[in-house]
Amino acid sequence: MKWDELEEEPCSLARTVAVIGDRWSLLILRECFLRTRRFEGFQSALGITRHLLAERLKKLVRLGVLRRIPYQESPKRHEYILTQKGLDLYPIILSIVHWGDTHMVDERGRPLLHEHKGCGKIFDPVLVCSECGEPVTARGVHVHPGPGKRVAVAEMPKTKARSRAV
Repeated sequence: MKWDELEEEPCSLARTVAVIGDRWSLLILRECFLRTRRFEGFQSALGITRHLLAERLKKLVRLGVLRRIPYQESPKRHEYILTQKGLDLYPIILSIVHWGDTHMVDERGRPLLHEHKGCGKIFDPVLVCSECGEPVTARGVHVHPGPGKRVAVAEMPKTKARSRAV
């Protein structure tokens, strides 16, 4: 599997890693969810070089995660706004934050607390089954091939087509 070909893999995780799999893209997304929108704001918060930041923002725009909107004409400047596709990454980002809050905090505790606007309570994200509402854990899930899975040559039944493919 080549890094620049992950978008084409028949694996949802690989395709997602193609979008958010490098540290700068994840940190840019963190800043977006913390309401940073302008190039200078990202650069100041992250300490990233202008070239690298421009490259990552361009990629996130190309992949439809961010939308680039002008906010000033002279000189021309843009804001970066999360699209619906970008907003849909929130549970992933929140899960990564929760893992860090559980396993990587020091004695001072969590750096940020998340309050649910609906009830006003500080919360921890919980992954639940969309069908029954029960919490989902790694040990409580079976994985089956779906309609988008490509069959590897080794898994193909022995036929003339397989003989030619091998």
